[in-house]
Amino acid sequence: MKRIIIALVCALVTPFAFAQTSTTTTEQTTATEPTTTTETTTTTTYTAGTVTTYEPGKTVVVRSDQGPVSFALGTAARVVDTAGKVVTAPLRAGQKVRVYYTGPEERRVVERVIVED
Repeated sequence: MKRIIIALVCALVTPFAFAQTSTTTTEQTTATEPTTTTETTTTTTYTAGTVTTYEPGKTVVVRSDQGPVSFALGTAARVVDTAGKVVTAPLRAGQKVRVYYTGPEERRVVERVIVED
């Protein structure tokens, strides 16, 4: 009889012993490095006038209201017409142009030259 009672008690306790639930908590953390952001503002300006001298790929001198202004042309400078199409013919003396550039006077970077006529 003792055996039957012990067997019944074990049979009743066993489901509670194996019915334990476990909880898993996952925490995700993201570490970010402090960064510094610098903002640079560039202003594009232009000079309008007539071409006095032109050396393809090197320089263009424009006579404007302020007097003659010399620009160094880099490989990134584009020569276009007023419609935005690339001009393949070299600039001539007397042509009206607008030279768009960035940077201070001693370090002007020409972005594009628009031929107005």
